[in-house]
Order: sequence, then structure tokens, then C-alpha cells
Amino acid sequence: MSGMRRNLPRFSQGFSVTYEGGCLCGAVRFEADGPLRAVLPCHCTQCRKVSGHFWAATSVPHDRFRLTRDDGLLWYRSSPAARRGFCGRCGATLFWQPEDEAHLSISPGAFDGDLRLACDPPIFTEDRGDYYSVEGPPPPPDPAPPGQLSGTCLCGACAFTLPGPAGPVTACHCDQCRRLSGYFAASFDTSETALNWLRREALAEFETPGGARRGFCRDCGSKLYFRAADGAFSVEAGIIDGKTGGRLAEHIYVAGKGTYYELTDGLPAYAGSGTLGTQA
Repeated sequence: MSGMRRNLPRFSQGFSVTYEGGCLCGAVRFEADGPLRAVLPCHCTQCRKVSGHFWAATSVPHDRFRLTRDDGLLWYRSSPAARRGFCGRCGATLFWQPEDEAHLSISPGAFDGDLRLACDPPIFTEDRGDYYSVEGPPPPPDPAPPGQLSGTCLCGACAFTLPGPAGPVTACHCDQCRRLSGYFAASFDTSETALNWLRREALAEFETPGGARRGFCRDCGSKLYFRAADGAFSVEAGIIDGKTGGRLAEHIYVAGKGTYYELTDGLPAYAGSGTLGTQA
């Protein structure tokens, strides 16, 4: 969101409401007193890498925000104009703090319960991934898909290559993915043995209660991959540099999606896991 176009803020109802939220593992918890600004989706490259798909944020003034637990909170200086806050234990993308501003941007997916916020028009849509459209159906398959993909975290401490193209991409709206990505996740299946790691000094993993492991960069918080308890493996689509050659194919766990966004692409949407294995 560095250098973003400033929109006049819209605020939700709930002036007297205190909202609570936190990361997936509980090492970061916070409170925010309403009203909250409308959710602003951002498709810039930075937001795509840290979230694994694209990010979004609501916002409150500093004097209406309180950290109630910050054991796991880390900050990454993503540009001269801003820094990004994430949990160093589970990798959840949480905050975006512009310099010299008295407001803090907060991931809507990190809040407990149903926010019922409005959603503003997206920004930096020209930087979106090639596998989805901002509104409407995803673009047609690339007639010249890439034969090799490159994945790099935002800070560059984790990097890998793997055979392309990405193929079908699945969007997941479960609570885990919403809390980790800040909005909702998107990934594509591949073989873990196909990854050729160029750098992984800062690679960290978080083990979920169900025995799955989620890989992220512990220096910048970028989302990297998901390894299910049964060994099934997927890579976050937003971490890929340039073209993926993939195409968004379906939405799963939509029963858990946020009420502040709608699905407008006409793709199959399953309340649970649909045709895929259960996330855990």
C-alpha cells in the first residue's frame, strides 16, 4: 500500500462498539473502538506477497486502538513510507502503518466475529495476479503459459522456483486462511519435491491444531505454502513473481467468508471443502 491513492474514509455503524481480534495462534491480540473505516482492498505487489493473494484493511485512529497481547508481534519496514505488522509465530498478516499518520490499518480477517463493514472500491488493480479478475470471471487461460515459476517473499529472504504453469487456483475463505492472509487465501496444488529453494534462511512454519503446516517468511511475514497433514502441498498464488499461468477455479469454505465482500466471479463455491481435501 506504499504510495496508495488516498480515499475519503467511510465509517461503519457501531460508534460505541469495541471490536476484538488477533492472529491465528493468539500471540497477538488487540481491541479497536468503533467506528471502523470501510474495508479497502489492495492488489499491489507488496500486499499480494504478504497475504498470499491480495490484502484489505479497515482503519482506526491510534487513540481507539489497543494491543492487549503482543508476544508475537513483529514489524517489517516494507518501504520508506510504511511498515507492516505480522505475527512471528503463526505468520498472520495484521497491520499496515504509514509514517506520520495517526491511523492504523488492520486486517478485517483478524477480527473476531462478523464485522458487517462496507467495502470501498479496490486500489492498485493493475498489479493484480494474472489468475483472477478484480470483478467478474477470471481471465481466459494464458495461450503462452510460463514453463517455470519463481516465488519470492517481500524481503527476498525466501525464494524458490518450480515448474509452471500454476494450473487451477483455489480460493479459501476458512477462518484460518482469513486470519493468516487478512482477507481470504488463494493457492495452487503442486508437489513439494518440485520446489527448488534458492534461499530459505528465514523460512518458518506454523503447525495448526489439525497437524497441517503453513510456511511463511519470519522476516517479512510473506505467505509461502500450505502442507496438509496428509502431505498434500500447495503454494500461495500471490507469492509468484510475474505470470503464474494459473486460473482461479473455485471457492471453498465460503460459509466462513467475511460479510464485507461478495463473490462476483461466478465460479463454483462450496460451503465446506468442495472437491478438495479438508484444511486443518
